[in-house]
Amino acid sequence: MTETDRDETAVLSGCPMHADPTPIHDQAFAADPDGVYAELREQGPLASVELAPGVPATLVLDHETALSVLRDPETFPKDSRAWQREAPADSPVVAMMMYRDNVLFQDGPAHDRLRQAITDSLSRVDSVTLRRYVTESAESLIRDFGPAGKADLLAEYARVLPLLVLNRLFGSPPELTTRMVDAMTALWDGIDTERANRELGQCIAELIALRREQPSFDITTWLLEHEADLDDEEMVQQLVVFMGAGAEPVQNLITNALRLWLADDRFAGDLSGGRLPVEDAIDEVLWKQPPLANYAITYPTREVELAGRSLPANQPVVIGIAAANTDPALRSTRRDGNRAHLAWSAGPHTCPARDTARLIASVAIETILDTLPDMDLAVPADELEWRPGPFHRALTALPVHFPPVQETDSRDETPGESGRWSNRPAHTSWIPPETTSTPKRAGSVTKAPRRALNYLGEWLLGR
Repeated sequence: MTETDRDETAVLSGCPMHADPTPIHDQAFAADPDGVYAELREQGPLASVELAPGVPATLVLDHETALSVLRDPETFPKDSRAWQREAPADSPVVAMMMYRDNVLFQDGPAHDRLRQAITDSLSRVDSVTLRRYVTESAESLIRDFGPAGKADLLAEYARVLPLLVLNRLFGSPPELTTRMVDAMTALWDGIDTERANRELGQCIAELIALRREQPSFDITTWLLEHEADLDDEEMVQQLVVFMGAGAEPVQNLITNALRLWLADDRFAGDLSGGRLPVEDAIDEVLWKQPPLANYAITYPTREVELAGRSLPANQPVVIGIAAANTDPALRSTRRDGNRAHLAWSAGPHTCPARDTARLIASVAIETILDTLPDMDLAVPADELEWRPGPFHRALTALPVHFPPVQETDSRDETPGESGRWSNRPAHTSWIPPETTSTPKRAGSVTKAPRRALNYLGEWLLGR
């Protein structure tokens, strides 16, 4: 066979192993992931990608193939130790992919035992109390930046709100939670990961020691008391998963939803006009801009066949969550009320905290849209920048401006509605925001407060 014949055979087979790996960790991918996915689809359902320099992987691009992987842990297990032995030790992605003794890297009975401890502990979280606490925390943050008439909704709202919730859920002192979230952010970004990994482990060990000495009504204490009898290392690693899922992805879900509301007239009109309940709006974001674009990594222990291709043993198989959600084969699928997206993964490793994350995000979105219905982007939408990295879909900032707001006098509040806000300047008479909301630009939709549209989210998440 000539060299030309071999090249033609490679093209006809569409085998990703014949293609140079496409980086999905650089700024080019961050700026236009949909364009990169479109190019990768020319290789078929699977594509050869690079998670970091010198770290090849196979990316699953279509929905059906992704489900077949996620539902087959025997062929596609989560244990990364064999891969880790061959991976570059100084690679920025190792900290996010290295084996840990937690539910994310286990399968079978070991996974079931750890997952039961997590689900039992989460089931003790009262959704009504959590909703009230998230609302109070959100209103407190808005109180800080509201009078300025401008804010970075990522740095001043979406990033801080999950941190406040984590303080309450895990019984963690604020300073300790801040250190943990900073370490998790560094791990997601691949910045000084060795130091960040040590810091995260140290923080969680401190939290466990605190709750052993002073048990409380929180997830950390419930895990310590669970009949699964987790040892100290298992406790540390379960909390690593919790912190990882509760900080970065939730802040990205909130930010991505607010970006879509600010930049997309159709989305803003449907959401503000009541045609799209908040719960369905969140699902639209999870379909289009999931906070984890690529993850749910598996590591086949032997050479396996998938979608007509041969995959090497121990090389990561990564689910392209955003790619699978936008699979052209799903174009006829209705998205409103449809939760068949893969943002929470699928199969045995479906995210056990998805309802808690949805609750936090929905309350965060409802509260700020009700309070600041006249927000507008402070820069053109196409000038917003995305953080590079192979796993997350995350903005670097979300700057907005709005009419400055002042807190209403508590004596005028309806009982049970503490912390309400208005767009009432001190020197003018006040008209309720419902009648004064204005379009964000010519020809765009009018935004309205969200409180009247909470009924579906309350029913779904509070039952």
